[in-house]
Amino acid sequence: MALSATIYRTTLEVSDIDRGIYETLEKRIAQHPSESKDRLATRILAYALFYDPRLEFGRGLSDTEEPGLWVRDYSGQILHWIDVGTPAPQRIHLAAKKSNKVTIVCHRGRDALARQIQKQRIFRREQVQVLYLEPAFVKALGEVTSRTGEWTILRHEDLVQVTIEGSTFEAPFQLVGLPGSPEPS
Repeated sequence: MALSATIYRTTLEVSDIDRGIYETLEKRIAQHPSESKDRLATRILAYALFYDPRLEFGRGLSDTEEPGLWVRDYSGQILHWIDVGTPAPQRIHLAAKKSNKVTIVCHRGRDALARQIQKQRIFRREQVQVLYLEPAFVKALGEVTSRTGEWTILRHEDLVQVTIEGSTFEAPFQLVGLPGSPEPS
């Protein structure tokens, strides 16, 4: 018998000062049976950090053709593909072909992604962005994530602050190029 997904009901208070976004969002998020709490917390945080009214959770782990999150236009065209973790080079290559904007939110450290993609051919590699989150930060978020919870996320300049049920955590926020990509001029 296959295991079913666990549903999390989460309220997100998003304050993204740099982008002028202030939203309260009620979300139902499915945790895949093989998904760790760290990865789930990373997906929730990615949703808040890249919030757009059209942003949706994809099937990600359940479907290799979909990312963890994405923004699509009204015709179904993918505008922003957001993957979580350390996706395989083939997956990043496919994402860059399907979408003009690709972001990877990596919660396993810089070396994990660099090892995964070194010397691999990736379409429009220089246009892929990566947000590295410190593994200890994500682990702490995962430990306090409950099936019904409230998250307050504040993003300003190079810092993200997350409060979950009275516990507050901070981490640097910086989007960089994919390892091995030329530096933008």
